[in-house]
Amino acid sequence: MASPANLLRLCLRAPSRRLPTARAAVAAQKTVFLRPLSTTPVRWAEEEEERREDDDPSNQVFADPGEFLRSFLRDESITQEERQLAQSMLGDWSKVPKDTQKSLQNLVAEINNEAAPLRRVRVPKKDSFWNEDNADTDLITDENGEDDFEEDDMLAMGHAKLEEHREFREYARIAVWEMPLLSKLAKPFQPPVGDEVLRFRYTTYMGEFHPADRKVVVEFSPNDLADLTEAQRLKLMKLAGPRYNPEKGIIKMSCERFEHQAQNKRYLGDLIAKMIAAAKDPTDMFEDIPLDTRHHKFKTVIKFPKEWYLTEERRQQLEAQRKQAYLLDEQKRQSGTLVNGVEAIQEGLRARVNRIGEPVPVRRPLAPPRPPLRR
Repeated sequence: MASPANLLRLCLRAPSRRLPTARAAVAAQKTVFLRPLSTTPVRWAEEEEERREDDDPSNQVFADPGEFLRSFLRDESITQEERQLAQSMLGDWSKVPKDTQKSLQNLVAEINNEAAPLRRVRVPKKDSFWNEDNADTDLITDENGEDDFEEDDMLAMGHAKLEEHREFREYARIAVWEMPLLSKLAKPFQPPVGDEVLRFRYTTYMGEFHPADRKVVVEFSPNDLADLTEAQRLKLMKLAGPRYNPEKGIIKMSCERFEHQAQNKRYLGDLIAKMIAAAKDPTDMFEDIPLDTRHHKFKTVIKFPKEWYLTEERRQQLEAQRKQAYLLDEQKRQSGTLVNGVEAIQEGLRARVNRIGEPVPVRRPLAPPRPPLRR
């Protein structure tokens, strides 16, 4: 059953059909009836358009050739011949040749046609968001303002997925065709010699940019420097400060202040050369300064006690103790004093079952006295 609101809407919708324009009604000599149940006057489309065109100042100028010529003469960029022709045309329009009048009218019509889209009043679309003139198309188009999506291509997410697949295939081709060729450049491993005491460590992210890929770490042991004495090695440890690990006997330093790894490596190499030169300086050997190791926390390593090691003597002693215990058990078994653990457990379980089966009287607690009834 239709609601009263729907019935009222259908009744108001019936007389609201589109009426003919005023000119069409006069030409057909028909009576035009106003809409019933309307609180606004009828607006004729053609009259509204004519009123807008009449109000346009550009139409008023181009509608009158004299006004158009006067505005043309006010332009300072025209030539002298054009100015004389316009003045002669302004004096007497009837003396102007017909072809000139026609060309001038065509020019005015062309200007009006080109300026018509600029003067047209834009009506917002009802189906657009917030009744805007142009709906937001950022969700279906690119930011570059290219053509609209016409269902003949994939979306941006599909193209991104294809680009990722192409990248995977490129790495797969490199692994299959180019990586095996690197075996020709392989060199056998050679352990470092005595003068190669520096161990550098680099970080790479497989071609990707990362702030940590420029960091370089170097490690070396002062004991590997053969051209230093014991006093000079001790001075080098003191110069290293908290970079010296007394537990491993290694000096570890890093650098990432420069942009490239080669620059950081060169800086570390120069710094180590300066430290070695300072350690060899006999002017001051820092003999009055002890080696500070407070920066390092020594880890307590729990060692297995030597007394618990299973030696051959300890093994023979355990075997002698087991034989003596076995002989004692045999003597007890022969004398009948050996206690059998399984039989003792079974006997205890049987005694418990017998105790549970016996009825035990239970005394019920006395019920509290009832209060007297009131009548």
